[in-house]
Amino acid sequence: MSDVLFYVMKDFPLQRGGVLPRLRLAYRTYGELNAARDNVVVLPTFYTGTHLRNEGFFGAGRAIDPARYFIVSINLVGNGISSSPSNTPAPHDGPRFPTFTLYDNVRAQHALLFDEIGISGIALVSGWSMAGCQSFQWGAQYPQCVRAILPFCGSARTSIHNHVFLEGVKAALMADGKFDAGNYTRPPASGLKAFARVYAGWAYSQTFYREGLYRKLGFSSAEELLCDWEHDHLNWDANDLLCKLETWQLCDISDNDLYRGDLPRALASIRARTVVISCDNDLYFQSADNDLEIRHIPGGIHHVYRSAWGHCVASPGNDPEFADYLDRCLREILGPE
Repeated sequence: MSDVLFYVMKDFPLQRGGVLPRLRLAYRTYGELNAARDNVVVLPTFYTGTHLRNEGFFGAGRAIDPARYFIVSINLVGNGISSSPSNTPAPHDGPRFPTFTLYDNVRAQHALLFDEIGISGIALVSGWSMAGCQSFQWGAQYPQCVRAILPFCGSARTSIHNHVFLEGVKAALMADGKFDAGNYTRPPASGLKAFARVYAGWAYSQTFYREGLYRKLGFSSAEELLCDWEHDHLNWDANDLLCKLETWQLCDISDNDLYRGDLPRALASIRARTVVISCDNDLYFQSADNDLEIRHIPGGIHHVYRSAWGHCVASPGNDPEFADYLDRCLREILGPE
């Protein structure tokens, strides 16, 4: 992509062991740094997101405005733009790409921001879904660097139920004989389509389908929506999808040498002003999980947004009312202009 920059790190040590000889972190910036170099808003990307999709969360006149903030949109490792199974040379190509945790992602993002760009502090880390998970990760991993976090439709640790959901879509993809343990020579189209169909049943709520809200997306039937999801997922590399899926499953802000599995202690370490937004019909990241998390974050606030759209309520363009609600919460946490 011609619109992105790349930060290259050599011999990047990995949390789960091993070294990636050359890590490329893809990002794009918007706006300008202030004199103090601390008007920084970090927007990591979500599961099938890119920096381009993140553009739906900010803009002129919105809470995150490039006229006020220096916005850094950073592509998740495995998303096909940053280092991924699909673009990494042997011996780390395809299914041989190493396990890359959110701890690794955020450590790389920290190096980009502080060592390469030369910022002095972060006003906000925010994002949807896996980007929300990274917001929690930033707050616990670098508590002195971040003034505010606002994760939405995400969690500090992937729940067992969320893990099981991901096992289902993974199994659907890997069942395609052409997948060949990730050594495919042509895209495993049947597996990608199956992955998409299973996924779509979780992305929106039961009420969404019962009330036919897919019509608001331009589809006359649920089957049309499923076909659209199939078409979209055929554009993804299967190993990239599985790489990010593993990163998601391993999400746990306490799973590191800092906290040694003590999630309450990891949450209590967060010093950033914290607002968490969940959706009452999100089938991935349950409001009940966020309730358990927020009680350990000093001064943390949890808002539950009620919508039949489920997890995809936050996908840019789906629900203008959610976008307005998100901006109100962002303005609250960012403070007066």
